[in-house]
Amino acid sequence: MQTQNPKQMAEDDDCQPITRRIQRLSLHLTPIARPLYDDQHQLQMLICARTKLNVNIACLSDYMRGNHRDIQEKVFEYFNSRPDLQTPVEISKDEYRELCWRQLLGLVREAGIRPFRYISEDPAKYFAILEAVGSVDMSLGIKMGVQYSLWGGTILNLGTKKHRDKFYDGIDNLEYPGCFAMTELHHGSNVQGIQTVATFDPITDEFIIDTPNDGAIKWWIGNAAVHGKFATVFAKLMLPTYDTKGISDMGVHAFIVPIRDMKTHQTLPGIEIHDCGHKVGLNGVDNGALKFRSVRIPRDNLLNRFGDVSRDGKYTSSLPSINKRFAATLGELVGGRVGLAYSSVSVLKVAATIAIRYSLLRQQFGPPKQPEVSILDYQSQQHKLMPMLASTYAFHFATLYLVEKYSEMKKSHDEQLVADVHSLSAGLKAYVTSYTAKSLSICRESCGGHGYAAVNRFGSLRNDHDIFQTFEGDNTVLLQQVAADLLKQYKEKFQGGTLTVTWNYLRESMNTYLSQPNPVTARWEGEDHLRDPKFQLDAFRYRTSRLLQSVAVRLRKHSKTQGSFGAWNRCLNHLLTLAESHIESVILAKFIEAVQSCPDVSSRAALKLACDLYALDRIWNDIGTYRNVDYVAPNKAKAIHKLAEYLSFQVKNIARELVDAFELPDHVTRAPIAMQSEAYSQYTQSVGF
Repeated sequence: MQTQNPKQMAEDDDCQPITRRIQRLSLHLTPIARPLYDDQHQLQMLICARTKLNVNIACLSDYMRGNHRDIQEKVFEYFNSRPDLQTPVEISKDEYRELCWRQLLGLVREAGIRPFRYISEDPAKYFAILEAVGSVDMSLGIKMGVQYSLWGGTILNLGTKKHRDKFYDGIDNLEYPGCFAMTELHHGSNVQGIQTVATFDPITDEFIIDTPNDGAIKWWIGNAAVHGKFATVFAKLMLPTYDTKGISDMGVHAFIVPIRDMKTHQTLPGIEIHDCGHKVGLNGVDNGALKFRSVRIPRDNLLNRFGDVSRDGKYTSSLPSINKRFAATLGELVGGRVGLAYSSVSVLKVAATIAIRYSLLRQQFGPPKQPEVSILDYQSQQHKLMPMLASTYAFHFATLYLVEKYSEMKKSHDEQLVADVHSLSAGLKAYVTSYTAKSLSICRESCGGHGYAAVNRFGSLRNDHDIFQTFEGDNTVLLQQVAADLLKQYKEKFQGGTLTVTWNYLRESMNTYLSQPNPVTARWEGEDHLRDPKFQLDAFRYRTSRLLQSVAVRLRKHSKTQGSFGAWNRCLNHLLTLAESHIESVILAKFIEAVQSCPDVSSRAALKLACDLYALDRIWNDIGTYRNVDYVAPNKAKAIHKLAEYLSFQVKNIARELVDAFELPDHVTRAPIAMQSEAYSQYTQSVGF
């Protein structure tokens, strides 16, 4: 089939009403038998839902956790053996920061877990450690990430051998605690707009770091307020010239700046450090603000992988422009974003485990003169928690895939793979963290009054995780990056270009997924069809392809009168929806692959249930989109809704096994209402009974 251009597609849309009328009339010649979805059938579904799958928890857990169970168990066991390092429910900001530092020291120096070595050698193992550490305490996970992924990561990824030789051991053993000083008071997401300057002085062979105005103060810098001794400072590299310009801006570069004396821990001259104060969450992390007044550092402190300055002040780079150097620099720092997406899933696992275990334990009401039933037997509770549980599994496999692609990128340094991981990490970080943030509130509500008790952790989990939606890239900005990349791929497709690994399915999308909806399949409503992964994935991809095509047409139209920026802003909500739809398509594809690759029969059946629920729940939540274009007929929409409810019942029956497969011990979840035995006695003891 020949590829249509966007203009032709827009014209074809005008013919759709006539085409649909003809297709609907043709259905009278080939009527389709409908399954009976009435109250009788609903009752049968409820009875069938009581037929429980036998899930081998050990096999499912092995498949989920892979080769990194041992290192995670080592983290859990260490903190279980050290009750003095466990975070209490009530603790002051200053005490929490010192506890968090002692936790990190203990992990590295006593337990012998050295995360830094795995950042380059085995990134998947590093992220597994990060997941376990964050499950113990989210502040500790973030502090570890600042030390190793951010401060350490800049040395590994932006520096050269001389920097690694000098700083590696000190970062690894925590003798050199450090900061990642990128964000400024006035600039966060727009990193190219930062105002801190690093001016080269050829007389002394030094860079002079300056904060030109209060808007350029480095803000929210983790490890800065109390513990940091160094900072990687992102600043504009300025070179003096001998022409009329007087100075030349070479763009944003990274510099190692000592901020405290190694022996006395006193703040060094020219550096001003202030505490950012008490935060909504993550108060174990000492965020601070940094201001520089003519701070001199050696020329060798420039992290010079992508650009260097010689002794005589000449600039050299293997990359020809400021924009290419900036893209390469940020591309090497994508690990922080990967870690946040991965860690957000671990937070969702903890919250889902607490909410589901309590929902199985708590009994309330029931049929007359019969025992009370668990609150998870109520359809409303299932509606809140079962799609969430299915999504947790979906996100687990999607972020595992992200880590796999990131690891490949670190080994190959393939330029196309770098771009691919950049967009995928942006989309997954934005989508997963937004979903988890909403889910934490739902988990709290689903546990009623007892969910409001601080000891049951929903409040601290919600507060600590909330900032995940903002740091390492604001979610709205990241989704725009995904949308921009999709549009770039769309444009290249019509110019005969190739598509990146992640967006492969768009190769056919304008032919297959945007062809006229089949009036027969639009009405199929049998369970086998609705649970067919091809139907599910085609539906997700159809929606994405249609959104991509329609926003491309809208942008072209509005740019004629409003310019490119005005057109983008006019279509912004459309673009965000496009990005989310695409990421959902990627998540579903990876979930389907995980189901099909699972070697254990019982685990595969459980994962298939969760995968079908994830897919059909998402389709139902956006059923208006499918109905508006006749992709799904009314009777099929009803069948999707009924089947999603039925699958929620079925997933409910194995909910205990599904959360048990996360293998989160009681001393990690730490919520009395989620204890696997004597939960109520544990709860009453927590308040002094």
